Amino acid sequence: MIHLKRVANEIKNIGLYDLVLQDVQKIVGTTKVTEDQILEIINSHPQILEDYEQINVEYNLSNIHIRDIDLTQVDESCKKEASEINSNLAHLRKIEPYTLDFEQSSTLVIIFSIEFFVLFSVQYFIVLMDLKEWQILIYSLFASSIAVAYWYAKKVQKKYAVNSKIYEEKYAQTVEMIDKLQEQGCIEKSDLIIERCEEHV
Repeated sequence: MIHLKRVANEIKNIGLYDLVLQDVQKIVGTTKVTEDQILEIINSHPQILEDYEQINVEYNLSNIHIRDIDLTQVDESCKKEASEINSNLAHLRKIEPYTLDFEQSSTLVIIFSIEFFVLFSVQYFIVLMDLKEWQILIYSLFASSIAVAYWYAKKVQKKYAVNSKIYEEKYAQTVEMIDKLQEQGCIEKSDLIIERCEEHV
């Protein structure tokens, strides 16, 4: 459901993907690359597409480059399947952030930031407020906060893994359903493609 021509165009022309473009340029061996060359590199170097997709997820942009099916434009016999596809697409967009590696997610950054703040506060209370007699208790509280942060991180990591698997399965199922509807003459996939991201305009 990702439109590779759009990917190539955005890598070439949108500043958000400059690092990906630089990788493409290194592979091609020139700073002037065409969209066709980018498409070739995407096919021969899957990491380029993965990097593009990861940037999108980090910036809350979708890698699903098709719009919902207009139910008013399909035959009655196809409406049930079309509606299910739309429902799947909505669910996929909702859980798409979980396709990002947990180790590179903002959740982990937030957890580490909070722990750094707690550590700073511990040092402040002990040193600046002269609470050395309470330092064992204060450090114990800090250790407890680390344990809670670790537990929470593991819980969120599991949520990422579960939702990522659901995403992969539902994605494959939805692609199959779209292909089937096209075979039945209910829709044209080309009509569903979103060729340009409004957020980039």
